[in-house]
Amino acid sequence: MVYDNKKKAGALVIFACVQFLLFLVIAQALRPDFSIHHNYISDLGVGPYAYIFNVSVFLLGLAMVAAAYFVHRAYNYRLLFILLVITGIGAMGVGLFPEDHIVPHSIAALIAFFFGPLSAIVSYKIVEPPFSYCSVMLGVLSLVALVLFVATVYLGLGPGGMERLIAYPTILWGVGFGGSLISSQ
Repeated sequence: MVYDNKKKAGALVIFACVQFLLFLVIAQALRPDFSIHHNYISDLGVGPYAYIFNVSVFLLGLAMVAAAYFVHRAYNYRLLFILLVITGIGAMGVGLFPEDHIVPHSIAALIAFFFGPLSAIVSYKIVEPPFSYCSVMLGVLSLVALVLFVATVYLGLGPGGMERLIAYPTILWGVGFGGSLISSQ
């Protein structure tokens, strides 16, 4: 039973992260004027192809909340459960409130950008080395990028590039985390 919960959680996390990355690429490709240097990720949530990004980021959040349930059943690790649920709620909020809804969108994005890396960091307790070390490193990288982003220190990457240094390590952690859950005994 515990093994089944791990597999379900892992499959949901992989689905969440992979579909988001793929649809992010599609949404960016459909906008020839889009620049990863200048444009925020959420700029994809407005305009003619907004539904691609908004549905995808909402699914990311929904699947993370569902995965949190199965992680909790498998490990009874309350802190990770809470962080994953909050992260998922933040992602769903980004999808429900595109960036033209400035206040709720900003709050939702900050929630996802802060609690996602924390989830990665605290997951070290349930994943095996060396991935446990990678989880902490990816979470710390995202948090450092978040601090730099908020301080408007972009290190030559532009606001879009720095924002991706917040999001991508956490998404990559999610794919690895999901694989780790699926393969654990």
